[in-house]
Amino acid sequence: MSPLLVLVGPPGAGKTTTARAVARRLGTTFRDTDQDIAELAGAEVSEIFIDHGEQHFRELEEQAVATALVEHDGVLALGGGAVLSEKSRQLLTGHRVVFLDVGLAAAVSRVGMNSNRPLLLGNVRSQLKGLMDRRRPLYDEVARFTVVTDTLQPAEVVDRVLQLVEEDA
Repeated sequence: MSPLLVLVGPPGAGKTTTARAVARRLGTTFRDTDQDIAELAGAEVSEIFIDHGEQHFRELEEQAVATALVEHDGVLALGGGAVLSEKSRQLLTGHRVVFLDVGLAAAVSRVGMNSNRPLLLGNVRSQLKGLMDRRRPLYDEVARFTVVTDTLQPAEVVDRVLQLVEEDA
């Protein structure tokens, strides 16, 4: 078993929204590894960061990605930091991965002052810029396709992702 499609990208790129809509249009299931982690841990992602630290969260995330890649056959959205794990990046090899890219201004606008994103506490713009700069090469490494979402409405992102999937079939 293997996902039809895996979405990666930074906070604010629209991974979860896009994955849900693409799954609906394809008549398949949707899965989000951040939700898997929260269910497994019995706590929200932000609580895991606060109570146990980022390293613990990343270990749970690596396990969640590995499990989802073998168990799920629909559309899979990975947490923004999943690509930080070399093991996860290796596991993504051969999968149809779409990088939902977003510029800093659009990401800040979408994320806002969302307190549920523990890595963005403080100066959101500065935190997000550093995070995106560090992760962009990793997103590029795992992605077969890239969709820049800055100026697109969610339905347009879904259309572009579906077009790429159809062309790749």
